[in-house]
Amino acid sequence: MHLELQQQLRQEQNDDSANIPVLIERAKAARKLIIDMAATPTGCHIGGSLSAIDLLIGAYAKYGNDPSSVVILSKGHAAAGLYAALHVYGIIEENPADSYGAVGSLFTGHPNHKLPGIPFATGSLGHGIPYAAGWALSQKLKGSKGVSVVIGGDGELQEGLCWETAQIVQAQNITNFIYIIDINGGQNDGYVQDISPIRNLRQRFESFGFSVREIDGHNFEEIVDAIEPDMVAPLAILASTVKGKGVAAIEGHPGAHYVKIPTKVAHKWKVSLL
Repeated sequence: MHLELQQQLRQEQNDDSANIPVLIERAKAARKLIIDMAATPTGCHIGGSLSAIDLLIGAYAKYGNDPSSVVILSKGHAAAGLYAALHVYGIIEENPADSYGAVGSLFTGHPNHKLPGIPFATGSLGHGIPYAAGWALSQKLKGSKGVSVVIGGDGELQEGLCWETAQIVQAQNITNFIYIIDINGGQNDGYVQDISPIRNLRQRFESFGFSVREIDGHNFEEIVDAIEPDMVAPLAILASTVKGKGVAAIEGHPGAHYVKIPTKVAHKWKVSLL
C-alpha cells in the first residue's frame, strides 16, 4: 500500500464505522493486497478472502480499537483477507504481500498468532468459534463491556464444534458474542449445496437461542448496523456474500477457493476491481 494512503487510513481509524466511503476505500485497498498475495509463488485462498473482507473491515471499524473486544477469523484459510484488513488498519505495518507464504515469513497460509492483532491461530475449521465464545464469557465474568466477534464460513458449519459451541453460548447466556457466517456458497470441493447443505439457518440458530440478523455481506451500511450485540441473546449474523467478490473473472466460482496467478493477471484484476 502507498505510504500516503496508509497514513490517511491510520488518521481516520479512530471511529470510522459510520463513514461508509472510508470503509469502501479500505476494502478496495485490502482487495488489492489479497490479489497481490494470490500472485505470490504459493498463491492464496483468494475466493473466501474476497468474500469475507468487507465483514472484516466492518468488524475492525467497530471493535479494532477496543482492547476488551476481539475479532477472530475462524475460517482461517482466508488468512490473506485477515492480513490485508490488519494492514489497512495499520495494526500490521509490514505489507503482507511482500513475503506471504515464503519460507520463514510470519505471513503463513493460516493466521499466525505471532503477528499483531491475531490472538489465536485458527485454521482447523470450527476451532475459532469456541475461542471467541470463551473470550466473550471471560469479559462477561469480569464485568467488561468487551464484545467478541467471530467470522466463520457456511462450509465450516459442517463442523460439529460450531454447533456444540452454540449450545454452550446459549446455555451460559453469552450475549456479548457475535457469530458472523460468511455465506458465499462455496467450499474447497465445490458448492456447499452439492456437498452438505445446511438448510433453514435462521431457524437453526433461533432454536439454539440466538438472535438472528440477515444481511448483505458486502453492504457496509448493513454490516456496521448489524455488528452490535443483542444484549438479550447471543447474535448470529447470516451474511450473504459472493466468493471472489470484486474480481469479475472469479466471482461466484468455487474454483476460486485457492488460486495462484501471474503478476500480469494480478495487475489486470486490481485495475478492474468492481
